[in-house]
Amino acid sequence: MGKIRIFTGDGYGRTPAALGEALMAAARGKRVVVIQFLKGRGLNDSAFQRQLEPEIKIFRFEKSEEDFFSLPEEKRREEAGNIRNGLNFAKKVLSTGECELLVLDEVLGLVAGGIIREEELEGVLAARGEGTDVTLTGVSMSESICGQADFVSKIVRVK
Repeated sequence: MGKIRIFTGDGYGRTPAALGEALMAAARGKRVVVIQFLKGRGLNDSAFQRQLEPEIKIFRFEKSEEDFFSLPEEKRREEAGNIRNGLNFAKKVLSTGECELLVLDEVLGLVAGGIIREEELEGVLAARGEGTDVTLTGVSMSESICGQADFVSKIVRVK
């Protein structure tokens, strides 16, 4: 099985660390897919993002530009469906071997926020093959997911 890396904690730098891994993997000729959660629409379809392709492909499935947890209940349900589409896409990417590194940015926040169950994320991770590593980021993580990781880095906020 490919390796699992986790960048967690309440400090700044989880996403930059994961994207740094993505850049290093791409520089070594590996195919990289990044799926971002809880980021809103962000840089969708930006010129910079297109410059990274085809080595690094970045996906976001959420439609709202606002923070998920500040959305009205109806919009949250709609976005939760979009998020599930992203999670299903991640599982497909892993099961088809479409990349050598899959970054699931802020996916741990989905579990912590009750948007998905821990078992759902474990099901995604189980779909990875021998040659595919997965990097997860998020503020908090579960002991079960942490127990599957080959590497965990806790980034803490310093005052």
